[in-house]
Amino acid sequence: MRYNKIRKMDIANGPGIRVSIFMQGCAFHCKNCFNPETWSFKAGKEFNDEIIDKILKLCDNEFIEGLSILGGEPMHPNNIEGTTRLSKRFKEKFPNKTIWVWSGFLFDEYIKDKEVAKYIDVIVDGQFVDELKNPNLQWKGSANQRVIDVKESLKTDQVVLWEEK
Repeated sequence: MRYNKIRKMDIANGPGIRVSIFMQGCAFHCKNCFNPETWSFKAGKEFNDEIIDKILKLCDNEFIEGLSILGGEPMHPNNIEGTTRLSKRFKEKFPNKTIWVWSGFLFDEYIKDKEVAKYIDVIVDGQFVDELKNPNLQWKGSANQRVIDVKESLKTDQVVLWEEK
């Protein structure tokens, strides 16, 4: 598994100041994707336990609200194991900070029964659709995407949209 980049202080991908990692590799290739350099599974840098340790160290600051995991596609079968390891270790160390994930896979069709769902707080799901692009949407690029409260969705066994508290 590989990753593309890490942002030490990101204010664009989730609420507050966050650490973000962009996983490498995506099979969706959405038209006018904002991050096509993350499509190749062979590009980027090796993702390993040292990178997880680095991310945890970056998050170990009281002004960091959480971790954002984007791509590429963090839930692709090539990437989901690393995304799960990172998410689990993050939640063990920072149970009160949030994990946000962006995925082209639908939560209720592919993600909710995966181990990684236990650790995620919010997921923005659905592929970017250029014809539904709307720059005024918060946390998502196109109107078909959903911002889902994962904890509430798992509790109720139905998709619950996230609302800012």
